[in-house]
Amino acid sequence: MNKQKRTFINAIWDFFCSLKLTIVILILLAATSIIGTIIQQNRQPEEYIRIYGEATFRLFEKLHFFDMYHSWWFLALLALFAINLIACSTKRLPRVFKVVKNPNLAPDESFYRSLSTLEEVATQEKPETVRDKIAAFLKKEFAEPKITEKDGKIHLYSEKMAWARFGVYITHASILIIFIGAIIGNVFGFKAFVNIVEGTETSRVWKRGGTEPQPIDLGFTVRCEDFSMTYYEGSMRPKEYKSLITVIDNGEKVITDHPVIVNDPLTYKGIVFYQSSYGPAGNPHFTIEATERASSEKQTYTLEQGKSARLPGGATVRVTNFAENFQNFGPAARLEVASPGQAPRSFTVLKNFPQFDAQRGGDYIFALTGLEQRQYTGLQVAKDPGVWVVWLGCTLLVVGSIVAFFLSHRRVWVSIKPLEDGRSGIMMGGNAHRNQAAFEMAFDDMKDKLKKEINS
Repeated sequence: MNKQKRTFINAIWDFFCSLKLTIVILILLAATSIIGTIIQQNRQPEEYIRIYGEATFRLFEKLHFFDMYHSWWFLALLALFAINLIACSTKRLPRVFKVVKNPNLAPDESFYRSLSTLEEVATQEKPETVRDKIAAFLKKEFAEPKITEKDGKIHLYSEKMAWARFGVYITHASILIIFIGAIIGNVFGFKAFVNIVEGTETSRVWKRGGTEPQPIDLGFTVRCEDFSMTYYEGSMRPKEYKSLITVIDNGEKVITDHPVIVNDPLTYKGIVFYQSSYGPAGNPHFTIEATERASSEKQTYTLEQGKSARLPGGATVRVTNFAENFQNFGPAARLEVASPGQAPRSFTVLKNFPQFDAQRGGDYIFALTGLEQRQYTGLQVAKDPGVWVVWLGCTLLVVGSIVAFFLSHRRVWVSIKPLEDGRSGIMMGGNAHRNQAAFEMAFDDMKDKLKKEINS
């Protein structure tokens, strides 16, 4: 019974330590990440129904495709990957640590025969003299050796970059640290949005995800002092849009008129505000100047779109429509003038050309002298307390990958034994745990130099 239980436990352990499991998990994570990239995440249900239809929407919702990176099955894949990394490291790390901590200082002949790099030399020198020469040579050309005497033989062991064997485990640890940072960010952080109209303030933002946005209290107030937008010359394509943000905490302005533009966010108390969108807020206000043609008397009116103002003589004027850039002539407004007993007349006035309406004729000459349209700024708001943990993991990932792929643990053994005819026999071998081909070339060069050193 104990044997069966032990066998079952071993099977489970071997499953989690399997490299095949690692490959399968990585393929699944890559495939599911493609799904999460193609299907936009955390949108409103109405948008998904419009794109995919009712039936497909219900299926994708059950599969958690709309919030895939928080779904139970994706998190289960990450957890399984983490367990696989821990199991692999736990199984192999003690063996690697033993190789580094307790190297074979007195190898036998069978050990040398197992190496792909091996050289045997005989010399007339005494073993002690040969030992001193080889020790000085290794210290100069490779690394200072450890000298051991056993069974009448002298053994020299020299190694470089033994710590390179731990590069892969640094990489494993970095991935786990990145997972921990992501968990901290998901549990204690949030992603939200807020729209703030110029001249107004708010202390709440709206969390993304779920069917309904959830309000989050910031603990301080954010005010949009102004919003501005610049265009590329000769077009209405936005070049830059900028918000001037003031942060008020406990009644005091701690940050004043801080510019927030795309790729240049504002950070306060670990909460980051990104410039995301913009748009008009409420009806625009127009300043219309009416000049009576006969007397040249001028009247100025401030109108909202759709509302009328009465002119001297009983006629009325109202703004029916407007454009920020009318046929590249700049801001324009569409006016409608209604006189008693006459049909309403509509025409366009241009802000940059105040005398344009004089050519129309009529009792009044109208000019658009002012246009005020308040804007709202759309900000993405993010708090991620685990971001520094993730950056630490990314740094370790780079370091571990460089060590694991570009550096190697290189070792050289030399054994000296006295021969029956009074000569000394030398057996020399080497090994590298990675990039053995390059090491063999270096070893061949080193053994040639060693032969010359011995013969000298």
